[in-house]
Parts: sequence; structure tokens; C-alpha cells
Amino acid sequence: MSTVPSSSENPAVASTGIPGLDKVLRGGLPTGRLYLLEGKPGAGKTTAALQFLLEGVKAGEPTLYITLSETSEELVSVANSHGWSLEGIELFELAQASDALGAGTDQTLLHTWEVELTATVQLITARVEALKARRVVFDSLSEMRLLAQDSLRYRRQVLALKQYFAERHITTLLIDDMTDNAGERDAHLHSLSHGVITLERQTLDFGGSRRRVQVQKLRGVNFVEGYHDFVLRRGGMVVFPRLIASQHRTPFIGEPVSSGSPELDALLHGGPRRGTSTLISGPAGSGKTNIALKFAAAACARGERVAIYQFDERIGTLLQRAKLMGLDLQACIDAGFLNIRQVDPAEISPGEFASMIQEEVEQQQVKMVVLDSLSGYLSAMPQENQLVLQMHELLSYLNQQGVLSLLINAQQSLVGTMATAGINVSYLSDVVLLLRFFEAEGRIRKALSVIKNRGGSHEETIRELRIDAQGLRIGEALTAFRGVLTGVPKYVGSTEALMEQRSDAP
Repeated sequence: MSTVPSSSENPAVASTGIPGLDKVLRGGLPTGRLYLLEGKPGAGKTTAALQFLLEGVKAGEPTLYITLSETSEELVSVANSHGWSLEGIELFELAQASDALGAGTDQTLLHTWEVELTATVQLITARVEALKARRVVFDSLSEMRLLAQDSLRYRRQVLALKQYFAERHITTLLIDDMTDNAGERDAHLHSLSHGVITLERQTLDFGGSRRRVQVQKLRGVNFVEGYHDFVLRRGGMVVFPRLIASQHRTPFIGEPVSSGSPELDALLHGGPRRGTSTLISGPAGSGKTNIALKFAAAACARGERVAIYQFDERIGTLLQRAKLMGLDLQACIDAGFLNIRQVDPAEISPGEFASMIQEEVEQQQVKMVVLDSLSGYLSAMPQENQLVLQMHELLSYLNQQGVLSLLINAQQSLVGTMATAGINVSYLSDVVLLLRFFEAEGRIRKALSVIKNRGGSHEETIRELRIDAQGLRIGEALTAFRGVLTGVPKYVGSTEALMEQRSDAP
């Protein structure tokens, strides 16, 4: 477990230049120390190292990139792919060291590899002295292992480099591609390093790769432990720190939130409370999304900001659907109160999704979040572990921010016995609205009931729900039917409680 340094001895820190990573590190890397950046090829080590040095250039620090495995042309190509210029970064290549060895090395009594390693290290230290570097990247340790040949000599040389850089208070990043240990971590390097950062890349069965970073150790710093998702995009590496709800507590008043429908609000004795989550569950086509849109439109009418994350349906279809029931969501978007995001199921990680919502809440002051749907969310992360725990943390964060969360959950089958599809978060929800189909007078009808409401009391009746061009209606209690919740109701009375069909004209 990492420890917190005393307030009187807080060391100066060097920003990594990587968005999100400094938050994980609680500010950055303590200066004048040696750090290990490890990961298999393709994990993003070179990109992260260049961002670290470019941040040093911005701070006016002399920086040095020692490349024993890549050429300067390859590094420039990586920089160009991100739109960077390497001006201000001194590059040192292994080829320069090889040229300096000379033909006379074959005539020495020492082994060739001993002379090569010694000469290479001497050239490196000479370049560091001449440049008076404050940040150094050493890429990579695999080449040093090859030059050393002997594991003991290699470890002694790494220790000597650590002492050399520490005496000159140089913040050093050693890169290890983990190719010489069959992909296993080097425990000796871990013990020598002041901090260890591990990058991982996982290829999914379908869709893009998932990448995550973990800080293995960082002496004297209470860093954020665990895995953190990150992406590589044009502009560099972006880290999404793991969301910890307990660190975002804010006071709020849990007043009821109106849907704009007095009948629907009456079912919840005023509406769901701010800082709670509402699960709207039912089969496809039963009106789940329409109910959520009703809440969203009412919030926009009050001047509140709403965010809708759409996993299943296209935005154009959603807007057209809302228009058919008398809701002009496009006007809400134009006024700046509504933001609808189409989430690509194959291209987003749980960490990035949580960061997206956190940005909406903290920067855009969003007061209502609609997630459509949970089954779509699950499909977007088919190989992610602990998805329920991540959803729990996200909902806890939204609750503590006083945000009303509306979660749409599709249930398998259209009629008859229902089963929850995918992820079951009913125990995480404060309010559960249940929708069902039932048949009466030769027509398919819809029923709505409130299963629970942690924020207060609620009606225990089952009422008919109708949605048409004039909006949403809630009928009388279906006392003439039994077994509505099973999806196979039995009629036991008159039809007076059923709602008539009205014209589309308002």
C-alpha cells in the first residue's frame, strides 16, 4: 500500500503531460527519481515517453531521448502521427554509439560486449553532461540486456545509471518492452525503480483494442490504485482515472423531479428524487424510452441540462419518435439544454464512458442522465470484468452529485414470463418502473406500475399506459384484471376502466 508523504516534505513533481495520468499520480512524478515504464510492444510506451519529454520542453527543461531500439526517423514518424514537433528534444541513437566503438575493440583482452556496453554508457553520460538534461528517457532496457549479456552485469549497470541520474537530480524514465522475460515483469527492476507504471493492451473478439494503465508502485505518494482505461488518439495518450464515487461527495436537496405528467408524478407521490436512479424496465416497444424522454423534455423546459447516452437507437430516429408524441427535442438541443450522444458499442471502454459522464456533470452542470439502454451498455463491453461494480460506482457518483439517473432496461420476450436481459441492476436502483403488455378487447395494451421507491411512498396500483400524438396518459387502476404482471392477464370485470383511443389532433 502506498503511503502519503508528510506535508513538510512534499517533493517537487514533474507533470507527465498525459491528460488524466497526473490525477492518478496525485500531481505527477516526484522529480530527480528513476521510473520504469513497462509494457509489451504496441501498448503505447513510446507515445507516453514522448509526451513526458514534450511536457519538459514546455517547462523549459533540457530533455534527452536515448533510443537504443528505434531510429530518429521512426520517432519523428510517431511524433508526426500525433501532430507534434520534436524540436527541443535531444535524440541519442545506438548507431552513434556503435560508430564510436571503432575497429580496435576486437584487439582488446576484454570481451567485445563488455567494451560495447562500457563505450555506450560513456557516450550516454557524456551527452547528459553536455546537455545538462533534466528529463531523460532510456528506450529500451532490452538492448542494454543484449549488450550486457550477463544478468549480473546488466543489473549492476542499471543500478549505476540510477545512482548517476539521482546524483544530478534528473527525472529518468526507463522503458522495458518485456520481451526478454517471456512477458513477465522484472522484479529486480521493480525494486530499483522509485515508481513503476505498466501499460497493457488487450485485443477483443470484436472491435478495437482496450488499453489500460496501472501504477504498480510510487514511493511516498498516495496514488490512485487499480487499473485505469486509456486511449491512444491523434494528440497522444489520454488516461481515464478510475471513478471513485466517495471522492466526489457534494451536498444536495433530494426534492422530487416532475415528469410534466401529473398522473405519472402521482404514481411516485411527486416524482423520483434528485440524487436517485430510476430503472424503467419492460419488453421492447412497451414505452420505456418514451417515459424517459418525457422526463427529459420536462427538465429542459425548466432550464435544466440533460444528457442522453444512446447505445441502441439512432439519434435521428429518437428525435422523430419524440416528435410523434408531441415532444420537440430538437428545440431543446438548439437551446443548449439537451445533449444526445450516440455511443459506438465497439469503440468505448467503461473508463472512457464514465469519464464522459463525469465531464458532462462537472463541466456542463447536467442534472439528468438517461442511459438507453443497459443491455446496450453491456453489449458495448462484452469482455469487461466487474461491469456491475463499475455501474454501481457510476450510479453512486451521479447520486452524490444530485443527478437523476434514468436507466432503461429491456426484458426478454414480449409477452408471458419476463426475464431481465444482460445486467441486473434493479438492486442498485432507487425507483423501479415496470411496464407490461396485456390484451383487452382484441387489442394490445400497456400497463405501468411502481415496484419500489426508496425515496418515499408510491402507489401500489397497476395502471394502463397509453402514448399517442398528444403525449402520455395514465389510466385508472386495472382492477378488472388479474395477472397483468405475468404478461398473461385474466379479465374479471367490465371494460370501463380502459382508456379509449383518441384522435391524433391535439
